[in-house]
Order: sequence, then C-alpha cells, then structure tokens
Amino acid sequence: MLNTGLAESIARKYAGRSEDVADLTQVAYLGLVNAVRRYTPERGVDFVSFAMPTIAGEVKRYFRDHGWTIRPPRRIQELHRQITTTAAGLAQRLGRLPTPGEIAAELDLDVRDVEEAQACHSCYTPMSLDAPVHTEDGGSLSDVIGADDAGFGRAEARTVLRPLCRALSPRDQRVLYLRFVRGWTQQEIADDMGITQMQVSRLLARILGHLRRRLNTRPVSRQAGSGSRSAVPLPRAA
Repeated sequence: MLNTGLAESIARKYAGRSEDVADLTQVAYLGLVNAVRRYTPERGVDFVSFAMPTIAGEVKRYFRDHGWTIRPPRRIQELHRQITTTAAGLAQRLGRLPTPGEIAAELDLDVRDVEEAQACHSCYTPMSLDAPVHTEDGGSLSDVIGADDAGFGRAEARTVLRPLCRALSPRDQRVLYLRFVRGWTQQEIADDMGITQMQVSRLLARILGHLRRRLNTRPVSRQAGSGSRSAVPLPRAA
C-alpha cells in the first residue's frame, strides 16, 4: 500500500511512551486507511498534507483510550503530551533536561500545572509490586511497603482498658486475666475457680458488657480532635 512509510514514521515519532512500536504502527496504518477513505482530491489538498494529521490523530486517540493504566483527567493527559514534546525541544536547545519552571515559561503555564502533569507519567506504567528493589536480600517492592501495625490497636486498647479493668473486683480481674492473657478455655477457668463452665460464660458476658458500657460513656479524648470516640474492640466472651 502506498504511503505506509508515512504511517510508520509517525508511529516511530510516538514510540518510547510505554506502548509497543508494532502496536503503534498498526494504529497508524488504521489512520492511513481512514485518510484514504475520507480524502477528496477535488479540494486541491495533496494527500500527504491531509493524511498526516489524520494518522497522528488516530495515534493520539489510541494513547488517550489505551495508553494509560491509570487514567488521569483529560486536561492532564493533553497537558502531559504537550509538555513531553516541549521538554524534548528544550533539552536539545539547552543540552540538558529542562526544569519545570523553564517548561512553564515556554508554554506560558503555571509551574504547578507542569509539575502535576509530569507527576502523572507513572500512570502509563505503574511499577509492579513484584519489581525488585536494591536491597541486600534482593526483595521486591511489596516487601518494603508499610502496612497497618496491629500493635497500635492493642496498645490503644490496653491504655483505655487498664483503668477500667483496675476498677473491677478481684474475681472479675482474674477471670479476664485467665481468659485473655493466659489464654485458658472457659472449662479450664471453671475447674480452677470451682464453678461450672456455664457460670464462667455468664461471668465473661457480664464483665465484657460492663466494660463496653463504660467505654461508651467515657469522656472524649482531646487528641481525637474529631469529636467522636475512638472505637476500642473488645473480645467476645466465647
């Protein structure tokens, strides 16, 4: 087919943006076919001048619809494309990578807009959690990402419950200690205290219910700042 070289040159122009060159070439070929179908020689415009924006537009639409793994707002997509082209030209003139301020001055934009558009570059190909990191053990990115520490919740529960538990009777304190610190079963507690397992179950239900009511009526902590009490989960009696 004639002018396939034109389509291939446009595809190469957009290469290096996370998309495979072969895929871009196929999209450019589609743009060429659309240009052939829409071209009318009677208008006096040569075919190449008509086909170039048609093919480039097809490639740009492909990037807009398929090139983003995480799709930012349309304004950011267009600005990112404009900044990429401008930055390449400035780099050739300056002999180094241009700063966001220099790009903003070239395009008459606010520096914050340029920085926002540049920050979305990772939306093309976000780094995989399995990507290796440069550590001594050769771990992956997922190994160094922080996670919620269950110890914080336990520490908060101990801080809040300690004064409430100290106000319990010695017998109730011992039941809680054996069940939730020593990890005894209800039957083991019953054997130790000389009562039935059913009585232990009722004791635990009463104690935990009492603690929940006290938690719901305690003064709101000033550190919370939001005006609501922080929820401290209590274990079940079972």
